[in-house]
Amino acid sequence: MTNLIGSELKDKHVVIVGGGSGMGKATAELAAYFSARVTIASRDADKLTKVAAAIEGDVSVAPVDTTNEAAVRTWAAALGAVDHLVISASSAAHGAYSDLPTGDLRAMFEAKFIGPYVTAREVLRHLNPSASITFFSGVLSRRPSAGATGLSAVNAAVEALTKGLAQELAGQARVNCISPGMVATEAYAAMPEAARTEMYAQVGDALPVGRVGEAAEIAQAVIFAMTNPFLTGSVIDVDGGHLVRA
Repeated sequence: MTNLIGSELKDKHVVIVGGGSGMGKATAELAAYFSARVTIASRDADKLTKVAAAIEGDVSVAPVDTTNEAAVRTWAAALGAVDHLVISASSAAHGAYSDLPTGDLRAMFEAKFIGPYVTAREVLRHLNPSASITFFSGVLSRRPSAGATGLSAVNAAVEALTKGLAQELAGQARVNCISPGMVATEAYAAMPEAARTEMYAQVGDALPVGRVGEAAEIAQAVIFAMTNPFLTGSVIDVDGGHLVRA
């Protein structure tokens, strides 16, 4: 009988870059629930420590700046053997094509594409057999919107990387990508509450499911990607129907 989704994570080492907040944090919570040995990473060591203390299970912290290649190499070597690598850390730069500063665009590509690219490459040599790598993109990769052309491009680049690595790393690791729609997370915490609530309502009303997503719903998809041995090279849309909306 096939194991239930998540049950085979028991005692596996799951490393989540971006595990200090939002969808990464929710994934850490769910992986720990399934008795995985979880390592959460981001640049903010204090935040990681607080999150780890709040999660029931075997959760440790390993701070890293994924835009610092030398630091990533040292960090990866200290992790030990890894069964599943999840990179949910992200960055978004919005603005009209003619107005978006090139520096903002470069910083976004460094954080959301170059950083994950380097991180996966450095962890690769430490992966156990039957390992997985899970990247994160976003719905704008295939349904761009005005004012977010740069973000659409970096999301598409992450998805292309996923498909290419699924072929190149065959036999070493399965590689997949989660493409979330709008999800209510700390990413929007800086917005005034009224404006944030209105944004969620407007976006949600345009979706077939009638609301924006929750971090825990994205985490379920990550667990599926990690544990399904027949899944690789896939982009999993968890977007409330964003790609098929009118």
